[in-house]
Amino acid sequence: MMKILVAEDDATMRQLLSTLLSRRNIPCSLVADGRSAVEAWENGEYQVILMDVQMPDLDGLEATRIIRQKERDRGGHVAIIAMTAHAMAKDRNQCLQSGMDDYISKPIIFNELLSLISRYAQARQE
Repeated sequence: MMKILVAEDDATMRQLLSTLLSRRNIPCSLVADGRSAVEAWENGEYQVILMDVQMPDLDGLEATRIIRQKERDRGGHVAIIAMTAHAMAKDRNQCLQSGMDDYISKPIIFNELLSLISRYAQARQE
């Protein structure tokens, strides 16, 4: 079964994503910052991480770098999709260079997000 980690500092956005995913019978865990995202990833089994880029304490870019380093040490690869209000090409490139697999800009169009999630979940199963 697919399970998603949502790393988002905005409580309203976390709740909205949780509700929308649960309506599609997609279980998710919610965290509010990058450090918690790294800890949840270490202790859970996720197919996709939805990672907000700008979070307190540890931002999404640095959290992604940490996860990718740990993956190099222990193996595996989780799909990380950036979520950000910054929609310029340089912002997208910065996300991809940090090790994120893809990028979606806010405000998020949920059907587009579902398509991304589905693509990465299916790729992992193949």
